[in-house]
Amino acid sequence: MTSPNKDVISVLNELIEFSKDGEKGFKTSAEDVKNSQLKTYFLQRAGECGTAASELQHQVRALGGDPEDSTSVSGDLHRKWVDLKSMFTSKDEVAVLNEVERGEDHALKAYKDALEKLSKLTMAPGSEAYALVERQYHGVQRNHDQVKALRNEARARA
Repeated sequence: MTSPNKDVISVLNELIEFSKDGEKGFKTSAEDVKNSQLKTYFLQRAGECGTAASELQHQVRALGGDPEDSTSVSGDLHRKWVDLKSMFTSKDEVAVLNEVERGEDHALKAYKDALEKLSKLTMAPGSEAYALVERQYHGVQRNHDQVKALRNEARARA
């Protein structure tokens, strides 16, 4: 495996961990809310994160690497913190949406950083790996904006 491929694989594996974190986090959030529409939205997002992880794993294999298949330590710690915090906030919609938005903030940053790293590795924006990450980044941005809007709506109702 060439060094550039090794570096690209490393970047993609970091995103796989973030995607797995998102999948698990959205599933947990779906369990924490009573609102059926929000529950459905979180489960849909969990599925999309799982699909994103699968796409990234496929790309890692195509580059000759071994794809990551677990969540990150920081994501695990965040979920434990959210669970603890939820015990004290009665798992209300605003509290759950605040934490989901925080998770989306981290995902957005991870994707921005990944695009920057891939650019520095002379990955052309037209390359398959770069195009995949860029497409997923735009999806993360849309989801972040939607979670923020849902949070603002929940705050207005509270």
